[in-house]
Amino acid sequence: MTFPAMHHDKKKILFLCTHNSARSQIAEGLLRAMYGDRYEVYSAGVDPTAVDPRAVRAMSEIGIDISGQRSKSSQEFLDTVFDLAVTVCDRARQACPICSTDIELPARTPRAREVIHRSFLDPAATRGSEEEEMQAFRRVRDEMKDWISQTFGG
Repeated sequence: MTFPAMHHDKKKILFLCTHNSARSQIAEGLLRAMYGDRYEVYSAGVDPTAVDPRAVRAMSEIGIDISGQRSKSSQEFLDTVFDLAVTVCDRARQACPICSTDIELPARTPRAREVIHRSFLDPAATRGSEEEEMQAFRRVRDEMKDWISQTFGG
């Protein structure tokens, strides 16, 4: 599935996860770095915490700085209608309707014209040495990068 973007008007994309600490932050940083000329990118969580420093490190290894990003609640986006919302973890998907596709109704959740789900393993759940944990973050980052390229690069 690809989402060709109109060059004259950036499409608004929201990545959703439970804590908005790793996967949704990585996805936000990747899409902004790869196709920021075509998309306005945001991320949020059902239960936001803080950006995981290992996510920041994994992204900096490929030249993308997400250290200025912060964890945000999906409630911050009640007045925004997104073109696409992507849930990147199963808990966020189960917590739906995080996103309502009925863009005419008053919102208690962010609204999006389309909602898709693409689950990625939670790198923050990996337990092991520092290097093993970083490998999990790199693996998720690389899987997301490939998926974003296929999905949004068209």
